[in-house]
Amino acid sequence: MNLEQLRASKILIVDDAEANLRLLETLLTQEGFEQVISTTDPTKTMDLVHAFQPDLIMLDLMMPVLDGFAILDQLSYLISPQDYLPVLVLTADATITTKRKALALGAKDFLTKPFDAMEAMLRVWNLLETRWLFLQLKQHMPQLELPTLNPNPSN
Repeated sequence: MNLEQLRASKILIVDDAEANLRLLETLLTQEGFEQVISTTDPTKTMDLVHAFQPDLIMLDLMMPVLDGFAILDQLSYLISPQDYLPVLVLTADATITTKRKALALGAKDFLTKPFDAMEAMLRVWNLLETRWLFLQLKQHMPQLELPTLNPNPSN
């Protein structure tokens, strides 16, 4: 996997604050990501996930109408346990309760607001690299499976 493959990743950002979206979009485009979409309307998240098929979701937790916890819950029905679609939670609430709840609902990492640009990009790169490694492994699993051993060699 090379840098260009990672930069081809699709990233969905969901945050009710327009300023946060613009900041994240700017950071991502400066890093060479071209397939970035965003929304301030959390009710559109599932439709965007279906249509865009992101490789990473950056999700604010505290939003009106539909919060990030509800979206994580919805995603848990959409994402198979055999798949790895990372969700990077964006939140100003860094309490252990919030972290545990988000992790239990499927979040893979946290970014506390206000966030440092370098830290944000490090987390994005790491989550995307893990996603691509997972997809490569999944693709090669049939060749990696060992034949079943016969427990009774006399048969």
